[in-house]
Amino acid sequence: MKISIENLTFKCIIGILDFERVKKQKVIIDIFFNYDYINNDTFIDYSEISSKVEKIMKKEKFELLEEAILYIEKFLSENYPIKNLKIKISKPNILKNCIVSLEN
Repeated sequence: MKISIENLTFKCIIGILDFERVKKQKVIIDIFFNYDYINNDTFIDYSEISSKVEKIMKKEKFELLEEAILYIEKFLSENYPIKNLKIKISKPNILKNCIVSLEN
């Protein structure tokens, strides 16, 4: 099975610039992964993952998108039986004329 969590949107502290360390900004996270579904005991609760990723981002206040992706990747891989994990984090309001994203 493949789970896609797209456009998980919230505000948090993220970035290295002075104003980014005090003012929350909008981030958009996309997460994709596969897992083996055998029966009702092996399903993965996508709402739980969405909630935990948002809590991590708000708590950790990462400076770099790279740090955030690696942290989330490690957390998900250690806590869920997933494969082929892809994470994308976007900062849609950091530049006026584009959306900046980073993905693994």
